[in-house]
Amino acid sequence: MAELLTLAEPVTTDQPDSAARGALRRFARSRGAVLALTALAGIVLLCFLGPLVWRYSYADITPDVLVGPSWKHPFGTDAVGHDLLAQVLRGGQRSLAVAAIVAVVSTILGTLVGMVAGYSGGLTDSLLMRGVDLVLMMPLIAVLGLVAVRLGGHSGGWIIVSLAISLLYWTPTARVIRASVIGIGKSDFIESARVVGASTPRILRCHVLPHLIGPIAVATTTYVAAAIGLEATLSFLGIGVQPPDTSLGLLMKLGVGYAGTSWWLFYLPGCVILAIVLLVHLIGDGIQAAFIRDGGSR
Repeated sequence: MAELLTLAEPVTTDQPDSAARGALRRFARSRGAVLALTALAGIVLLCFLGPLVWRYSYADITPDVLVGPSWKHPFGTDAVGHDLLAQVLRGGQRSLAVAAIVAVVSTILGTLVGMVAGYSGGLTDSLLMRGVDLVLMMPLIAVLGLVAVRLGGHSGGWIIVSLAISLLYWTPTARVIRASVIGIGKSDFIESARVVGASTPRILRCHVLPHLIGPIAVATTTYVAAAIGLEATLSFLGIGVQPPDTSLGLLMKLGVGYAGTSWWLFYLPGCVILAIVLLVHLIGDGIQAAFIRDGGSR
């Protein structure tokens, strides 16, 4: 989450709508970020729409066992006879779904806690930040391992694991948003809103939140990339998505024993994970640059 720190300083008091439009124009001029966004959208559409037209389902067992990539099986088949392309499409669905849940829940939770802590100050700020420190002290892998044991292989376990990751992964955003809100709270337009009697919820919603679009957007893309990698790690360790379902990380786990002979079983799912993570990082870099104006001002 280190890249979020560049967006933690106070923002200017420009109109949020015009600032957002300017940031969108700057993002559109970033050719690399736009191409990355287009490629990622293509991968998402392929993962979710591809199974509707592909001849094999991820659960189908064909007579072709450990067959390398070919026209019939572009990604080859595994030791059971599953078409690996169908498995990768299904795995991409699960991995992207986990990433989406983690990104949305973690960003919302971190933003809410950071806004309340930064704007309230005093005892509320201290209590919330001590809560952040407490969550940071929890060992992620150990807690998720306990969650996985309690699930007992439940078919919807990946959703609960996603929520568990989210509840342990929101703290960097809370700190960054808190720092931004502390700076915004000293601005003249916030003082003016207080003078005219605007309530705290209205100030946060209408005057503070629009100026946090930059760090929130960067946080969301960062969580997507991190969640993809973390899901792969957890599935590789046997904590994440479990058979008969599959994910990209689980496919890598099942293919690692064949890496030296049937290379496609390990490297092709790994390449998909790498591509998604790199594309998300490029998009995040484009968003970050779009909210940093020429000369380093906002």
